[in-house]
Amino acid sequence: MVSIIIPNYNGKKYLERCVNSIYAYSTVPVELIIIDNGSVDDNFEWLRRKYPQVILVRLDQNYGFSYAVNRGIKLATAPYVILLNNDTQILPGFVENLLELIKSNNKIFSAGAQMLKYDDPTLIDDAGDEYTALGWTVKRGEGQPRRSFNQTCSVFSSCAGAAIYRKDIFKEIGYFDRQFFAYMEDVDICYRARNYGYTNLYCPRAKVLHIGSATSGSKYNTFKIRLAARNNIYVPYKNMPLLQLIFNLPLLIIGILIKAVFFTCKGFGDDYVGGIFEGLASLHKVTRMRYNKEHLRNYIKVQKLIIKNIAKILS
Repeated sequence: MVSIIIPNYNGKKYLERCVNSIYAYSTVPVELIIIDNGSVDDNFEWLRRKYPQVILVRLDQNYGFSYAVNRGIKLATAPYVILLNNDTQILPGFVENLLELIKSNNKIFSAGAQMLKYDDPTLIDDAGDEYTALGWTVKRGEGQPRRSFNQTCSVFSSCAGAAIYRKDIFKEIGYFDRQFFAYMEDVDICYRARNYGYTNLYCPRAKVLHIGSATSGSKYNTFKIRLAARNNIYVPYKNMPLLQLIFNLPLLIIGILIKAVFFTCKGFGDDYVGGIFEGLASLHKVTRMRYNKEHLRNYIKVQKLIIKNIAKILS
């Protein structure tokens, strides 16, 4: 059995299609858990009537993605949990292929699906995420033909919009950080897993259609840009040991300056810069991961990878 957790906030127009696809295409037993973040657009009577087996938890307000999925993970009874956005529609083999891959090695923390654009499934929406020493996270393959991304491979992190996780590892490394609220929390937890010596994979045989930005409203908007900018400050501060953070600081500053110019050209410069300053001002709320000398080899591996990823995205 596998537990599937869907965080939901005012997603009525997407959720039923997502749930229908799960029960239509899953051939293994599924425990479906929906954590609703205080939605006001739905009374969920359709869900109780059509799928009474679904575990529905309704929160009194929007506590954010991280809090919602943590509630779901702790409720889950299966050893593997799949996180799934409400604006997705899974395709045949999605659950089965994710399960097969993560079961193949107990050092795999997560495996992300091949996320395809809903309006054009021949194109990639996300084929795993790569993090760089510039502080940037890059969606692999976005807008490119899916046939070019048909190989299973290691990625820095799995997009939590459609990924499977080994539940017992959360007890070792911690859960999704509630301080992030939304955006970059999946990069943060996968970074943490890498520091502990685990790996994250991309599973192209598990396919899902994804609308994208359904909750925030668009690819570029004030809420998303400000929050992502703030959380981009949190990720290196939380996960890099002090010497590594100092070493990467010049590159992180360069990355911030380039992004500031980019978002200024898009008309969102004030939102991005505001998010950066909010992140710096609120660092005291963020719990840094303790340095562990036993993880030194893992820190070095991560550092090599995030430097290598700069060259990869520039090429």
